[in-house]
Amino acid sequence: MLYEIRALTADNRIQSVVLDAQDEAAARRAANELALKPLTVRQSITARISRSRGRFSLEVFSQELLTLLEAGLSIVEGLESLEEKSSPGTARDIAAQLTLSLRQGKRLSQALGALPEYFPPLYIGIVQAAETTSDLPGALARYVEFEQRLGQVRSKAVSAAIYPVVLLIVGGGVTLFLLGYVVPRFAQVYEESGRSMSWLSSIMMSWGRLIAGNGQWLLAALMFLLIVAVALWHMAKDRVSASDLLRLIPGVSSQVRLFELSRLYMTVGLLLQGGIPLVRALQLVEATVGVDVRRRLRRAVPRISAGESFSSALQIEELASDVPLRLFRVGERAGTLGAMLIKAARYYDTEVTKFIDRFTRTAEPVLMAAIGIVVGGIVVLLYMPIFELAGSLQ
Repeated sequence: MLYEIRALTADNRIQSVVLDAQDEAAARRAANELALKPLTVRQSITARISRSRGRFSLEVFSQELLTLLEAGLSIVEGLESLEEKSSPGTARDIAAQLTLSLRQGKRLSQALGALPEYFPPLYIGIVQAAETTSDLPGALARYVEFEQRLGQVRSKAVSAAIYPVVLLIVGGGVTLFLLGYVVPRFAQVYEESGRSMSWLSSIMMSWGRLIAGNGQWLLAALMFLLIVAVALWHMAKDRVSASDLLRLIPGVSSQVRLFELSRLYMTVGLLLQGGIPLVRALQLVEATVGVDVRRRLRRAVPRISAGESFSSALQIEELASDVPLRLFRVGERAGTLGAMLIKAARYYDTEVTKFIDRFTRTAEPVLMAAIGIVVGGIVVLLYMPIFELAGSLQ
C-alpha cells in the first residue's frame, strides 16, 4: 500500500516522498531507513480512491468543472474547488489526485489516464484533443450535452419498461397465488363431493396440487435459474452487451440497432468537433457499441484508412440508412462531417423515441388484457363445477 510521507531530511529540509509499505508503522520505518524523520504519514490518494466505496458520476463531475471554468477559474483552481466542496469519498479523492498530478507538471489527460476505472478512453481522448486547441470548456460542454441526450433516451426506455414489468410481476403473483393456494382448496372440496369436473377444470386442479405440493422445490428451482443467469451474464458481459440480448426480442431488434447507431454517430461527431481525426475517433468509440456494430466498425476502419470515404465504408458495412448517408455525403463535401453525424444521431433518436411511445401505448393495454384473461379463466374454471351443480339442482 502506498503512503505519502512529509519528512525532515538530514539538513532540516522538508521533503515529500511516496513509499510502498504494509501499514503506517512500516512506512515510518522505511522512511527512517532513508534517513528521513517523518512529520506526517497518510495513505496516498491513489490508495484511498481504490479503497473508496462511494459513487462517482462523470457527468456531474464534468458539469461542475465546466461551470467553474466558465466562471473564470483555472483548471487547478476548479479542481481544488471541487475537492473543497465535496464530502469525503471517491469524488473528493479523485479531485485531489487530479490536482496533485497537475501540480506535478502532468497534463490533464495524463492525470485522467491514471484513473481508467473512472475516466473512459473516450473522455480522455476528448480532453486530450481539447488541450491542443485550448478549448477545454467547449469539450466539456459537448460531452455533457452528449451524456444528457443519451440519458434522455435511456430514461424513456426505462420508464416505458417499468409499468409492463410491474404488471407482469403482479399478474404472475396473483396467478401463482390462485394456483398454489386457492385452487388446491377448491380441488379438495370437489373431490369430497364425488362429482366429475370438466377436462379443463381437472387439468387446472392438477396444476394447483402440483404447485402446492412442490412449492419449495419450485421456488428453489427459480432461485437456482436466477443465480445461473446472473453468473452467465457476469461471464459473458465482456463479449455480449445488453443491447445484444434485446436484439433477441421480436420487433425490438431494429430499434436497438437504431439506438446503437445513434450513439455511434453522436460520439464520433463529438470527437470530430473536438479536433480528433476520424480514424482515431472510430477506434475510440468501439467500446461504446454492441458486438455486431463493433465488428462491422472494425471492418470499416481499414477502408477509411485506405482512403475510402466515410459514407461509402458505412454503406458497405450496413452501418447507415439512406437519410444518414445523404447527410454524411453533404458533410464530407462541405467539411462538416461532425455536425452531420450529430444531426443523424438526433434523427435516429427521434425514431427511437417514437417507437418507445408507441410501445408504451400498446403494451400496457395488451398486458392488462392478457392478465385479465388468465386470472379470469382461472376463476371461471374454479366455479364451473359449482355452476354445473347449481344447474343440476334446478
